[in-house]
Amino acid sequence: MLYRLLIVDDEDIITDSLYEVFHRLNPEKLDVCKAYSAKEALHWMSRTRIDIILTDISMPGMSGLELSEEIQVFWPRCKVIFLTGFSEFDYAYKAIQMPNVRYLLKTEGYDKVTGTVQEVMQEIEYENQMSRLLEQSREQLYALEQIAQGDYIRHLLQESKGHGLDRDRLIDEFHKMSIGLDPASPILLVMGHLSYPKGANYIERSGLLAKARMVCNSYLSEKMKQISIVDSQGDLLLLLQPSEHAEEKFYNHLVRYLEGTLELIQESCLQSLSLPVAFTISGASCGWDEMSQQYKRLRHLQLMKIGGEGITVIVTDRGEQLEDSHELYKKNEGQVAPKAEVLSAFLEAGKVEKFNEIFEELSMVMLYANSPVHRKIEIYYSIALILYAHINRLGLSSEISDYYQLMRLDEHSSMREAVQYLKQAAEQLFKVKSQENKENAATVIDRICDYINEHLSEDLSLVRLAEIHYFNPSYLSRFFKQECGVNLSEYIDNCRVRRAKELLKEDELKVREVAVGVGYEAAHSFTRFFKKATGMTPQEYRDALTQS
Repeated sequence: MLYRLLIVDDEDIITDSLYEVFHRLNPEKLDVCKAYSAKEALHWMSRTRIDIILTDISMPGMSGLELSEEIQVFWPRCKVIFLTGFSEFDYAYKAIQMPNVRYLLKTEGYDKVTGTVQEVMQEIEYENQMSRLLEQSREQLYALEQIAQGDYIRHLLQESKGHGLDRDRLIDEFHKMSIGLDPASPILLVMGHLSYPKGANYIERSGLLAKARMVCNSYLSEKMKQISIVDSQGDLLLLLQPSEHAEEKFYNHLVRYLEGTLELIQESCLQSLSLPVAFTISGASCGWDEMSQQYKRLRHLQLMKIGGEGITVIVTDRGEQLEDSHELYKKNEGQVAPKAEVLSAFLEAGKVEKFNEIFEELSMVMLYANSPVHRKIEIYYSIALILYAHINRLGLSSEISDYYQLMRLDEHSSMREAVQYLKQAAEQLFKVKSQENKENAATVIDRICDYINEHLSEDLSLVRLAEIHYFNPSYLSRFFKQECGVNLSEYIDNCRVRRAKELLKEDELKVREVAVGVGYEAAHSFTRFFKKATGMTPQEYRDALTQS
């Protein structure tokens, strides 16, 4: 699991020195950020999840003690390590009264500080393991209740289609069903798509789904009231409300909190269950009578923006306009048009298994002897038109054998042959799209690398790069390592060393200016970084150039 450490101190030399120490400590498990004031630290916490904060206890404007109280509002699981030159009893006494807090003196040295952070990382991992064990013990207790609640919520999804819901009736029914949500308050929806292992049977999938629900409950229950169900597509649907004890400022932070917490859930599911989960989140709360409409938006976003199986991304509904032509669910599911739209969406998203499920269902109608002829023709051309449009858009007419036959049913000797041809054309399209995805990954990596090289003097933290390129930070870290074979932080350091060497060749630039040019505000920090990477200080390197 990738933990995020935030270092906060108003003394630049201390912050930069600690950042350098931790930046190289364990880049695959520790993402390090830094701030030079409590205000800057709060900005970090509003942007991304923070697991550990290492902060001076006495700073101007806002003390570390006051900062740690704010932390509990943003990220209640965050561990705090106070680092200070003050040894007075009053500071220590206040610090040890706070939950998840440790207290160190600056005079104790780097070894003590790094050792403490590693202990905290082990403690977080242990707590996560205990949470997972607790989740397992609760599974059977919730099983029957969840079945009943799931049936009821699915009923509400149908009933809320454009109709007002009787609030008094909901209050009574929620009480009887043990649903701990307030029918008078708006809800926020989250959809989770689980990528099960290939070949997993129904029992295995059900077990993984139950465990994933427990993971969600464990992480979200600190700040949220919730209920989770399995929708008709087999995806996880969570209905959420802030708990009664949530502070008012938490409401403004709600979506960002969800994004960070869902990232934790993704990591936990990968670590403990080897189960990738992709989430789609409502960008704003909605009323209970709007639930069905919001659910459809999430379903649409999931189909359009989440790629193939095994992707652990988080997509937030920012309220963009969705085309009516992609509304996938109609009242009459027996009509061809809605199923054709679903097929098109699955083809666009590269979802082979889901495409095949609908295709096989429609194929049975085409091959059934007693099906009306006009019905068979309608289905054939609906599917053929979808494939034809994708082939033309991708410029693949030369790669699909006998492509012209798509729109000529009479060219096939039988309906069975025609269906087989459609299936083969679809398989060829998915194969091409799979190759496209690989090429897209290379394009994304190139874009990230280009950005890094063009902005070496700016913020290149994992959080910042993730924001710019629309990844969640943990996924970006894994994705970059998977595609490039090196850690993202290592790649950035290599780029900075290479650029620094180029700039040091220019005699008119001072070492301090070179430092700023590669992202180091303090020359002493740059000197330590450069010597560690090359074995020479910047001045020694420059002198060696003039002597050669």
